[in-house]
Amino acid sequence: MSQYLLSMHVVEGEAREPMTPETMQGFMERVNALEADMRSSGAFVFTGGLHGPDAATVVRKGDSGMVITDGPFVETKEHIGGFYVIEANDLDAALDWAGKVVDAIDHPIEVRPFHDSRSA
Repeated sequence: MSQYLLSMHVVEGEAREPMTPETMQGFMERVNALEADMRSSGAFVFTGGLHGPDAATVVRKGDSGMVITDGPFVETKEHIGGFYVIEANDLDAALDWAGKVVDAIDHPIEVRPFHDSRSA
């Protein structure tokens, strides 16, 4: 099995309807059902939601050592808001899971395979 990153990108300041308590409850029910399905199938590895880009810190090499700066690596309105790491037999299976995530959270999902370090 290979591991895949399913990442959700959000646009800073994008106009979206605020969630009502009922909408939030439905959202959480869909996400919980999705994650239960991932766990029962053995696909689930890890998930996480990220703070906004204003919480980012960048470390880079400078002439006299490491340079630490506040803010995201690149200036952009789009950033990763959360992700799943899953195990899947192949890209088609990973894309199937990505479609289920899209259904649950109503955001586009980027699918990227990890390099298989076990075979190196």
